Amino acid sequence: MNTASPNARTTSGGILYWLRRVEAWLDDRGKAAWIAAMVLGFIFVWPVGLALLGYMIWSKRMFNRSSSCGNRYTRHDRGRAYNTSGNSAFDAHKSDTLRRLEDEQLAFESFLQRLREAKDKSEFDTFMEDRARANRDAVTTPSTDDSQRGGQY
Repeated sequence: MNTASPNARTTSGGILYWLRRVEAWLDDRGKAAWIAAMVLGFIFVWPVGLALLGYMIWSKRMFNRSSSCGNRYTRHDRGRAYNTSGNSAFDAHKSDTLRRLEDEQLAFESFLQRLREAKDKSEFDTFMEDRARANRDAVTTPSTDDSQRGGQY
């Protein structure tokens, strides 16, 4: 025979229900509400603040970007997340424009890299020509000191 009273059963279920409602309420208000609850917990009863901090880290609420935005409708395009507007035509235009801008940025960076390489090659070629010219001049013109001395010391 079950000797547990019905009130004990609803009390434990009531506590879990109450905790879930508090969690949902804090989630609706974003990361700032969680941080405020944690700070207040540390101020009034430090184990509660510590428990909230542990829960926030364990449930990844502390580091989740979308929880602070309030908008859970995000799309990932090429590794970047952005909020959808709800208008599919605008979202498609936005996606195409972002893709085009990324392609233009890559093309421009590639152009800059080729420009730097061409400049480096030009400077290196000029250096090598100057060095070769200096070596030729040193070989073709005898030293004036040797001609005046007559080769004697």
